[in-house]
Amino acid sequence: MSNIKPFKALRPQAQLAKQVASKPYDVLSSTEAKIEAQGNPASFLHITKSEIDLPEGTDTHSAEVYEKAKQNLDAFIKRDVLFREDKECYYVYRLIMNGRSQTGLVCVSSVDDYENNIIKKHELTRPDKEEDRINHIKTTGAQTGNVFLAYRNVDEIDEIVAKRMERGPVYDFTAEDGIQHTVWIVNDTDTVKKITALFDKEVPSTYIADGHHRAASAAKVRKAVGPDASGNAGYFLTTLFPSGELHIMDYNRLVKTLNGHTAEQFLQALNGQFNVEQSKEAVKPKNLHDFGLYLNKKWYKLTAKPGTYGEDPIGILDVTILQDNILSKLLDIQDPRTDKNIDFVGGIRGLAELEKRVKSGEMAAAFSLHPVSIEQLFAIADSGKVMPPKSTWFEPKLRDGLLTHLIYE
Repeated sequence: MSNIKPFKALRPQAQLAKQVASKPYDVLSSTEAKIEAQGNPASFLHITKSEIDLPEGTDTHSAEVYEKAKQNLDAFIKRDVLFREDKECYYVYRLIMNGRSQTGLVCVSSVDDYENNIIKKHELTRPDKEEDRINHIKTTGAQTGNVFLAYRNVDEIDEIVAKRMERGPVYDFTAEDGIQHTVWIVNDTDTVKKITALFDKEVPSTYIADGHHRAASAAKVRKAVGPDASGNAGYFLTTLFPSGELHIMDYNRLVKTLNGHTAEQFLQALNGQFNVEQSKEAVKPKNLHDFGLYLNKKWYKLTAKPGTYGEDPIGILDVTILQDNILSKLLDIQDPRTDKNIDFVGGIRGLAELEKRVKSGEMAAAFSLHPVSIEQLFAIADSGKVMPPKSTWFEPKLRDGLLTHLIYE
């Protein structure tokens, strides 16, 4: 069963929460982070993207960058921008985007659960991305990146969360992108104990929705620091969302070349596996096994023909169908994690972004996909298999800096 704990969060003073809160480190380039943090000395990007405070061209994976992150974190604490909670608490975190809300419980989850597959995965990780977070955590002593976990709804947990939201929040602000962030604190002993017991009794597994690299890094940090860290290193920062709260968006693909095919040859080759019809408007697939193709300033709707894909949890995924029947077979993209001929665009950017990049000549074609469902994600994780990379895009994103977990006392 799921082993979670309350924790003593490092968090901003209420009046500084909006200034501190920043987009996750892995959705911004160094240039974008520098622009976002400009004129805001309280931005948490000074900690998660500390290269913005170093000379242009500094290697983002150098020891200098991690040391600067540590210096900036210490300075934030010294200036009283951030303070440490004096007792272990849970936190309720609600995000509202375009009128839709999603609410989760911020806590720390057990590294043992991660290693024993009670916290289930559905993606492979890249060693270079793991190494970056390992160095950042070890040097700063802080888990600044939140791992987004999902679980199947438990009514009693839902009721506790809803009741706590009837009280006044500790943070409530709307960020520049229009997303509202509201945080409530759960610090009374009886409620804290009840939440912990309910997850231990009623939640057999949680599922990584977003943050595979952060979770893997936390597990490796525990091994690396050993007795030098407190027991805090045995847990990592997570926000747990009941499945009914979640919204998965499409994760679309762009390719730079057609692997020697002309546009006409490519469309002809598709006919073996798909029904192809031209569309007068941009194609945002409404059904599983439908795809959009943008090529030569035209949109096409592709529908996978029965019998051209597997029926197992992985084979039936649209990202698998696209990979097996188009990307691999026709475009010779065998490993989308490393192939330079492919790029990925989260659904939050819309179909206009796909059109823009193809029209510019940067890309030859774009594919729009139907989103993976949360039940498909659960089924794949339960089967012990992994999805193709870049299969799911969750929005809205949790902000860094509002709640940080320290691994050293």
